[in-house]
Amino acid sequence: MSVSPPTVLLTGSSGLVASHFVELFTTKYQFEKLDISNPSHPVDITNGEQLFSAVANSKAEFLVHFAAFTDVTKAWEETNNKNGLCYKVNVLGTKNIVAACEKSGKHLIHISTAYVFDGENPNPYTESDQPHPIEWYGQTKWEAEQLVSAAQCPWTILRIDQPFGSLAHAKKDVLHKLVDKMKTNTLPPQFTNHRFGPTFIDDFTKVIDWVIRTKTTGLFHASSGESWTDFEFAQEIQQLHQLPGLISPGDLDQYLKTTSRPYQKNTALNCTKLIEKLDFKFQPIAAAIGQIKV
Repeated sequence: MSVSPPTVLLTGSSGLVASHFVELFTTKYQFEKLDISNPSHPVDITNGEQLFSAVANSKAEFLVHFAAFTDVTKAWEETNNKNGLCYKVNVLGTKNIVAACEKSGKHLIHISTAYVFDGENPNPYTESDQPHPIEWYGQTKWEAEQLVSAAQCPWTILRIDQPFGSLAHAKKDVLHKLVDKMKTNTLPPQFTNHRFGPTFIDDFTKVIDWVIRTKTTGLFHASSGESWTDFEFAQEIQQLHQLPGLISPGDLDQYLKTTSRPYQKNTALNCTKLIEKLDFKFQPIAAAIGQIKV
């Protein structure tokens, strides 16, 4: 007798990262999507009553909370506005998710970001480093993390940075944005003094699967554990895919003189804590870049 795949609840299932998880694990899990765009059962995570009913009626043991307002520039324009969409989705929506998981006893897997840090640390951030967001998106995600970490249910927080993946998506990821600009010769100077930790989404979906398989709880950095400058990343993409155009070096400090929006100098994440526990290995970022279809 065949056994049905386990059910997993998802928020934000149509987003860049979540859509990879759904497609790459479509035969392993049954997905129940808590999305406002769901044609048969729309669920708005900012509507507590609607959300509680949907979660309570699900047999899923795990809820993966992908949904987030991630446009950092638009978030900056809403700074300190608790009636804005960024705060409503990232904080109030997460508050409802936490309450629903507490009531139903579900294990909450919350996807967070390196933007909870201020970027002043020259080294990749560890889980023991104190968050200190410098813009509204990071602030709302940090508030969401605090709600999750205080939850009276099993929880796991996974922080990532600058995701890119192998599957096509309407929202261009960091790699495909660079590719498009190289092909059209519109690539601006790339910072040599800004560092980040690229996240290969295909590997990150395996981390989520690992959390579900092992029921691991706690806070983990889950990017790649690597640190790249924008300039290095663009050069690697161009070289591996033989793309046209000139990549010129840029200076973040000079750029910051032209904008009022803060910009972290470093969002790379130290992933040693996670990597030592995983039962599989991350692909090197250079290898991941090479296998992406451009």
